Amino acid sequence: MDLPWVLLLVLLYHGQPLPWLRTVGEPSLDEFYSEVQAEIFLQSYEQMAQVVLNELMEATWNYVTNITKQNKENMKEVDRSQFMLYFGSRARMFRIDQFLNWDVKRMLSKLQNIDKSALPMEDLEEYNKLLTYMKTAYNEAEVCLDEGPCLPLEPDLEEIMATSRDQKELLWAWQGWRDVVGRQLRPVFEDYVRLSNKAAQYNGYEDMGALWRSKHESDTLEEDLEQLYEELQPLYLNLHAYVRRSLYRHYGPEVINLQGPIPAHLLGNMWAQSWNNILNLVLPYPDKPPEDITAIMKIQHWKPEKMFEEANLFFTSMGMLPVPSTFWMKSMLEKPVDGREVECHPSSWNFYKFNDFRVKKCTEVTLEDLLSVFHEMGHIQYFLQYQNLSVIYQEGASPAFEEAVGSVATLSVSSHKHLLVRGLLSQLHLDSEEEVNFLLGIALEKIAFIPFSYMIDKFRWKVFDGSIPKDVYNQEWWNFRLKYQGLCPPVPRSEDDFDPGAKFHIPASVPYMRYFLGLVLQFQLHEVLCRASGHVGPLHRCDIYNSKVAGKMLGDILKLGSSRPWQEVLREMTGESNISSKALLTYFKPLMNWLVAENVKQGDILGWPDFSCSFEEKILSKVSFLGSETEPGQAYLGQWVLLIMSFVMFLLILALAFRLHYLEKQSLNTDKVTLKTPPYTYFLGIAMEPHQVARKQWLLLGLCIILMLCCIGLLIRIVMQNNTQNTEKSPWMKDEGQS
Repeated sequence: MDLPWVLLLVLLYHGQPLPWLRTVGEPSLDEFYSEVQAEIFLQSYEQMAQVVLNELMEATWNYVTNITKQNKENMKEVDRSQFMLYFGSRARMFRIDQFLNWDVKRMLSKLQNIDKSALPMEDLEEYNKLLTYMKTAYNEAEVCLDEGPCLPLEPDLEEIMATSRDQKELLWAWQGWRDVVGRQLRPVFEDYVRLSNKAAQYNGYEDMGALWRSKHESDTLEEDLEQLYEELQPLYLNLHAYVRRSLYRHYGPEVINLQGPIPAHLLGNMWAQSWNNILNLVLPYPDKPPEDITAIMKIQHWKPEKMFEEANLFFTSMGMLPVPSTFWMKSMLEKPVDGREVECHPSSWNFYKFNDFRVKKCTEVTLEDLLSVFHEMGHIQYFLQYQNLSVIYQEGASPAFEEAVGSVATLSVSSHKHLLVRGLLSQLHLDSEEEVNFLLGIALEKIAFIPFSYMIDKFRWKVFDGSIPKDVYNQEWWNFRLKYQGLCPPVPRSEDDFDPGAKFHIPASVPYMRYFLGLVLQFQLHEVLCRASGHVGPLHRCDIYNSKVAGKMLGDILKLGSSRPWQEVLREMTGESNISSKALLTYFKPLMNWLVAENVKQGDILGWPDFSCSFEEKILSKVSFLGSETEPGQAYLGQWVLLIMSFVMFLLILALAFRLHYLEKQSLNTDKVTLKTPPYTYFLGIAMEPHQVARKQWLLLGLCIILMLCCIGLLIRIVMQNNTQNTEKSPWMKDEGQS
């Protein structure tokens, strides 16, 4: 059934056909699109949106929690694009600049941006197919062993990246994931970019990057982002230098270059976006290791549901809202064991129906997943608080607010005080060295994430505006990762590869700058909430658990949804109207002081002036020589030695052949004069008839010629290998023909 007819039936069902569609006589346009009619229009949208959006969320949920062809078709049938186009195009007809009601103006302006729904039907169908294909390719990808099972990203490949210290195993998982995902997406990503830009232009923006930036409602967004990044960069550079030195101690100079970037597969995470899994390799005071909270959770028999119960308890302890009973019945809190294919990427869902909120996550019993659970439950708390608002306002004050609210609780949960109270630690107090260990553990997650969260969209914005053309997608991706993160690939890459596609948010077309801003904002909110809770002392020791004052302050902000600009919401809570890095720098100040002193003591430089990746050159580019793997330089030396030995052998054999030929002629002449018996001569010490000796000599000569040709071929190969290093590409890019 066509969507317009569905909409009409929904209206009839509610008994309120659009009054603004009725015409009595022939009203003027001003009368038809008056402010009164706009209010009626918005009421009608509200009634229909709750039905349409709920059906869409249900169909999408059914698909991502049970990936089948039938569920995919069912999801396509309830696409909301026509619904958004229908109302969005009409919202643009109202002259909102002449309206007095501020809420009406804000709601209409939000409706006017209809994203991909603005595309013509044929383009929209192609765009939806592309997005579905990319997400499905990502969700279903597995890396297969030569003789053994195939491993999905979660939990198997991620566990390898987190726990393995075997370079070959890490490389296998890292490269295997990019081969099975990125290379599938490479041929279609260009079409995705083209259609994304087309949709943005139909919405009045130059490209999709501009549309995404508009969601932040800031005229100075890019300048503000750059300022925040520059303020935080010294902290990251000092962390990078310290971690590089620690990895150098573990892996040695043949793997880590103390003046170069870090190979991207050695940091405990598939994308090197957080480094907390290598804490044991970089711990400042290894004789005072932190307690293993993951092990404690397993000893205490924690289950995924208990982790969510703990997060729910945190919010209710502050006087905030508990999750409804339907949450526990309808959510997917761990990976199903019934054989279903599911999308494991964690996410929180609002079904636009009273008290219907869910989380989708393949939860493992680890500290990392516990913090992820708190993040998702922060989103659920946001949904609960603003569910009485209009559907149009049921989103965060800004994309950054949504992420910050999800993460602000994790700063309290990570504190020593909270973990001690909740029975996950036994040590009562931390000395100064143990506090450095603690702060470094937090920094490996939070600070390491700063440049990654910043560069993802910086890269995509340039892809969308054409600054990065399609034929250098992968090369520029690694140029960005070098510039911002100081990382390089562990093996050479080509344009047959598409390494950006190995990160979920890129095939899923999810903007990422919200995570960078949310990271900074969460510390700003944390500082204010800690002050409200009465906390005194270093910011990293604060825990707002059980603080009703902090809970009310946070709840009051969440209830506003997006009904007001985020600058006003932030000012109301913090007294500042801009996102500030001051709280984050305050939180990590003790660690920053220690890192600076340690790096000066070790003589480490900040940055990576040597662009080469030593791991790529000295370990992963090993070549096979005479049945064993060796470094290229040693292999080349061995080839030269073999070449010289071959020539010497050739000359010796040739001299031997001439010598034998001379002795044969001399022997025949002697036999003719002195002997009546048949002539005999010797070849390699064996008496033979002369004609047999001649045949053997020709055979020996032929072998010498073959050996000489092999030597010449080996010489040509050495020369070619030594001449292939002259290239204008980045040091990590290889020719496409070599991929």
